[in-house]
Amino acid sequence: MKKPESLRTFLCEKVPALEKNPENLSLFIDNGSIVSTLATSLSFEYRYTLNVIVMNFSGNQNLLMAPIVAWLRENQPDVLNNPEMRERALTFEADILNNTSCDISIDLMLTERVIVSEQNGKLVVEAVGEPSPADPDELGWSRA
Repeated sequence: MKKPESLRTFLCEKVPALEKNPENLSLFIDNGSIVSTLATSLSFEYRYTLNVIVMNFSGNQNLLMAPIVAWLRENQPDVLNNPEMRERALTFEADILNNTSCDISIDLMLTERVIVSEQNGKLVVEAVGEPSPADPDELGWSRA
């Protein structure tokens, strides 16, 4: 799975508090499952909740959440494009430690596709990125 490390790198580059103290960022995978079918290939999809924990955060929480939304736009665009999914795709809790800091737990619903093919009698397994989301204009939608 590539997305947890991708998000870690992104947050440590974009959030000043994590750039200074990357040890305050922990990631956990919860509620993981693999979805596959009886199709001819062995391709499958990981589905999981990525739990992002930022400890002793004393900055502006908006400066933490905005990069996460930006990362989701690039790495899991379907959750922002689907009204039902976006309601539950990014949730959080915070433990207020004192007047200036808190521990923040953020849950992201993620998927990762894995394409499995056979070449010369051997299985070739490749993690692939997200397909580009359809442009609303191409679907006949208008922008509000």
